[in-house]
Amino acid sequence: MKDGRTVMPDRPKNLSAVASVIRSMRAVLWSFFGVRKGKEHERDFASLNPLHVIIAGFVCAAVFIGILLVVVHFVTQPSI
Repeated sequence: MKDGRTVMPDRPKNLSAVASVIRSMRAVLWSFFGVRKGKEHERDFASLNPLHVIIAGFVCAAVFIGILLVVVHFVTQPSI
């Protein structure tokens, strides 16, 4: 302990960044479904990087729109 704080072991920055992006994607995907536990929401709100959440939101929205376009294309395609 230094200055009353616990010392966390150093993790590689790239591993921490990847974990943050994965947590952001997970939070955005759960928000698309509209289900989230209150305590997990509070934890994510306190720890997630807002930029990661915004980027994850755009990526998930683009994938969702792409899936809808593909489904509409196959449904409206004239049968042979």
